This record gives sequence, structure tokens and C-alpha cells, in this order.
Amino acid sequence: CFLKPVVNLAWKSYRSIDINNPFNTSINPNFATMKKIYYLSTCSTCARIIKEIKPTKDFVFQDIKTDKITPKQLDEMKELSGSYASLFSKAALKFRVLGLHEQTLEEQDYRQHILDEYTFLRRPVIILNGKIFIGNSPQTIVAAKAEIAQK
Repeated sequence: CFLKPVVNLAWKSYRSIDINNPFNTSINPNFATMKKIYYLSTCSTCARIIKEIKPTKDFVFQDIKTDKITPKQLDEMKELSGSYASLFSKAALKFRVLGLHEQTLEEQDYRQHILDEYTFLRRPVIILNGKIFIGNSPQTIVAAKAEIAQK
């Protein structure tokens, strides 16, 4: 049984998910070969990072503003990252506007807020070779570039 390491450097957590286990129905079997970037087209930081990491032509891009994240996509991202909280952006302007900073949020709250409002997804989210890279921290971008360079 082959275990593929899954790295979320933004939260410094490491997980192994058995992507080859036929009994693991919660994991998309295409994760092993998936090359996808969830981004916001109006975000200059996303544009800068995409230019910097130099994704190959086989990457699929999804602008989360015009092509909303589906519950299934979000659940798949959670499987790779380990939690909805790791995908949630507390830097989003609406976080304070909606008073979320004064609440204790649970995993399902994070999930619902991300599905309701695209600005709550930490971006960009890069899924590559069974690994997920979340956010725009320098170490996350370096790791994503290194992973892209390996192929």
C-alpha cells in the first residue's frame, strides 16, 4: 500500500492519505495526478503567484468568483488539508464585517462560510500530485514551485 505525503505548509501540518486504497471513497482518485489552481482573477497577489510558480499547460484554473466552489470540491480540499479551518481566510474583509471574529467557529461553520462567500477561501489553493498548497506565504510558494519543477 503506497502512502502519498500531503503537505500543507501554510499550517505546517503533514498528513498521509492512501490515494491508492480502493476502499477510500472519500478521496477523489484523480488527486494523484490532479493539477489545479483555485484563484481569484481580481486578486493581484494570486496573479503574481501564478506568474511566479510558472504552472505547466496541463493545469486547470478555476476562478472562484465566476465559477463557485462546489461542496464536493471543498470537501476534497479538506481531505487533503486536514480541516476546513486551514482553508479559511480570517484576513477576508467580511470576517470582521459579519462579526465572525467575535464567534467561536466550528469546522462546519468554516465550510459553510467558504461555500457562501468566495472571499473566505485562502488563496490561491494549488493541488498538485496529491499535495495541497494553501495561501500566499513565501514558504508555501517555494514548495509549490519545487513540486512543479519536479515534473
